[in-house]
Amino acid sequence: MNLKPSNAFIAAAWIALGVGMIGYIIGLWRSDMELNEKGYYFTVLMFGLFAVISLQKAVRDKLEKIPVTEIYYGISWFSTLLTITLLIIGLWNADLLPSEKGFYAFAFLLAIFGAITVQKNTRDSKLSGNLQNLD
Repeated sequence: MNLKPSNAFIAAAWIALGVGMIGYIIGLWRSDMELNEKGYYFTVLMFGLFAVISLQKAVRDKLEKIPVTEIYYGISWFSTLLTITLLIIGLWNADLLPSEKGFYAFAFLLAIFGAITVQKNTRDSKLSGNLQNLD
């Protein structure tokens, strides 16, 4: 049983993560926002990336019957939803053009999708390597 993802899928995941993160950060760098606003959006991105990786791990562990405490599982879901909510609230109230708001929203979604997929691929590749070593 080969669980290892294809090289193309691994590359696509890293590209999605990189384009999402770098695009979002360049957008912040070049924006006319106050430094505290830039810090808010940067923190939401970093917290979001950590939250979705944690959520992906917790969900996958539960599926594989690896013990996960309900509090950790709940906090992972809560943190993920909180970061998305914080981004929506921040963008809703921001003095930005609608196109800028859309840019940040889609860059954020691309980055968290990429983070989830990179985590999945990393875990699948490691598991595949461990299974091959058993042969």
